[in-house]
Amino acid sequence: MGPADLHRIMSHIPQQSSGRLIIGTQTFDDAAVYEIEPGMALVQTVDFFTPIVDDPYEFGAIAAANALSDIYAMGARPIIALNIACFPRSLGTDLLGEIVRGGAFKVNEAGAIVAGGHTVEDDDLKFGLSVTGIVRPDQITANSNGRAGDLLYLTKPLGTGVISTALKNGRCPEGAEEAARLSMLSLNDRGARAMVKAGARAATDVTGFGFLGHLYELASGSGLTAEVWANELPLLDGARELAAEGYLPGGAARNRAFLAPHVSISGEIPEEVQGLMFDPQTSGGLLIAIPQDKADVLERELTAEGCNFWAVGRLYDKVGASVIALTRK
Repeated sequence: MGPADLHRIMSHIPQQSSGRLIIGTQTFDDAAVYEIEPGMALVQTVDFFTPIVDDPYEFGAIAAANALSDIYAMGARPIIALNIACFPRSLGTDLLGEIVRGGAFKVNEAGAIVAGGHTVEDDDLKFGLSVTGIVRPDQITANSNGRAGDLLYLTKPLGTGVISTALKNGRCPEGAEEAARLSMLSLNDRGARAMVKAGARAATDVTGFGFLGHLYELASGSGLTAEVWANELPLLDGARELAAEGYLPGGAARNRAFLAPHVSISGEIPEEVQGLMFDPQTSGGLLIAIPQDKADVLERELTAEGCNFWAVGRLYDKVGASVIALTRK
């Protein structure tokens, strides 16, 4: 579902309040956070979608990595997950078994457990998980905690939506498919550990609303403007060429339409790169905001964890648009 529709739907939820609800729906953060006792909070999220790869085991693993990512984006550690499956009986139970096996493997890799779930018969196959994690309240990396002067780091390249669209149309080079597959299968645990150790205050993960969509939520939630260095953005192998050939998914256009009033993009940025900034990602990377004087610490921690990273922008006091994309000279 596109961001415009989601915002309209969420507006119908009555204001939720509790002395222990630390993060709810107000800032469209990656997960809800509820304090269960002093010094400890629960983090909860849910995510599921239709197949993005043909292999059922890998589909389950990617769906799990994608759901787990919301927990990591809050600076939290996942502990337990529940499966969610919509499944056509005509496909046979063995296929669903492979999907849940792949999901369980990825959840176990994260150090958490799968403790059940819910399945319904449906015409379309869908799979995902509800995940619960734990976090110390003073280590929460909410998307509303950015501060002027923070630098922005991204931990995975962009382009999974474009590559998946090209794959569905039988036009995806083998190298691009493999790059996207490995990226989507990769957990964000190492990046999460590094940012918590470095003292990051704000983060989000880049998924369905695209890089600019999730950055907009971080910047607007923090009351700031984000500057993006488009020429520093990492792209998956083959993504730029496929975007130039027109393989942007429909979600990219919906993201762009919703963000148009909030984003200013320099005309120097090539159109295919602009498209990739709106490209909906599956199991994308962490987008981390950290004070400039802690940036070296973050880079050291990310390197120690073996996690890729790119400096892609900065936050500053609110000036006009919530996000300004330009070419860094």
